[in-house]
Amino acid sequence: MRLRAAQNRLKIEHSIIDGLRAVLERLLDANPEIRSIIPGVIRQVRDAKGKIRLRVTVPVQNGWKAIALSAGSRQELFISTTLDKKTLERAFESALEE
Repeated sequence: MRLRAAQNRLKIEHSIIDGLRAVLERLLDANPEIRSIIPGVIRQVRDAKGKIRLRVTVPVQNGWKAIALSAGSRQELFISTTLDKKTLERAFESALEE
């Protein structure tokens, strides 16, 4: 399956949690150090209530894995970047505030 891309850096293979796409696009616009973001599958969870929350979890080979939580759903995000964890967390906070 060919990947669809927004700005050639947000890879869309399947659906994204409601409201998350706009946050990810703001994140990419403000941070050229982020090479790409690949959203993973969406799973239902009980502890994801309220506004979108983003949490950086573990390093991966070319960046970081993060979790987006909102409206009873959880989605993994694979972020290809050279940013360190603290800087990426601050970038998430900025993108969520807008």
